[in-house]
Amino acid sequence: MPTTYHMSTTMTTALAVTSTTMAKGPGLYTDIGKKARDLLYKDYVSDHKFSLTTSTNDGILITSTGITRNGLFLGDVSTKLVNKNITTDIKVDTSSNVLATVTIDEPAPGLKAILSCIVPIEKSGKAELQYLHDYAGISTSIGLSASPTVNFSGVFGTNLVALGTDVAFDTANGKFTKVNAGLSFTCSDLVLGLTVNSKGNSVTGSYYHIVNPLTNTAVGAEMTHSYSSYQNTLAIGASHSLDPLTLVKARVENDGKTSALLQHEWRPKSVFTISGELDTRAVKKRAKIGLAVSLKP
Repeated sequence: MPTTYHMSTTMTTALAVTSTTMAKGPGLYTDIGKKARDLLYKDYVSDHKFSLTTSTNDGILITSTGITRNGLFLGDVSTKLVNKNITTDIKVDTSSNVLATVTIDEPAPGLKAILSCIVPIEKSGKAELQYLHDYAGISTSIGLSASPTVNFSGVFGTNLVALGTDVAFDTANGKFTKVNAGLSFTCSDLVLGLTVNSKGNSVTGSYYHIVNPLTNTAVGAEMTHSYSSYQNTLAIGASHSLDPLTLVKARVENDGKTSALLQHEWRPKSVFTISGELDTRAVKKRAKIGLAVSLKP
């Protein structure tokens, strides 16, 4: 019944917001500032994209995706198979690249193992381990090559306050290629994040505030300052659900670019998205219009 589905969708949205803020543990380093980034940038498209997902009787998901970008057509076909706690993803694109990813959930409590590689790209293999604890979130990865790059990120704290670092070490030249640090603060309706990136060359602050969880109304902002160029970048955005199946978003940036998005779930798991971007400092330029259609069973 349509009425029942609308009600359940609304309840799902509200529960998702609640469960996110009340989740145990500090999460991973990539979660710092993620709420604001998703609000500001997620689902905005500037190309034309179509995605169709089907499933077999054995539970294999097959997704075909096509994108029109700058007059070129790009596509890929991916398959996903879940067998107990092992998920296998294989994707083939129009450049004849094959991306294979194997994810093992919970080989031990709180642990996740991920193996990935791209054929025929050399040195693309990578092994990653993630560990989530009530007071820590650790992720480490190493390239599967003779002189790999080793990545490590760790976050320590609680679901309220967390402090973390993200570093990468290139064993080929014996140098750190990435040194970042971050701090996050989370409460029932507010998420704040602060990261120091590029070995201290830049600092980014983010803000995410839930105004009304029942209508998915939220506001957010992200600001980055570069110490080398003395430049600031600022983005401010908001989201609001017109109804349980229709979401609108807007974003304004300090370089004069203004973006808006309309997303509608016209059937369960099938989403239609249209977004546009206008450069207010160059109004004679044609606005960028993006369209995405995703069909799922």
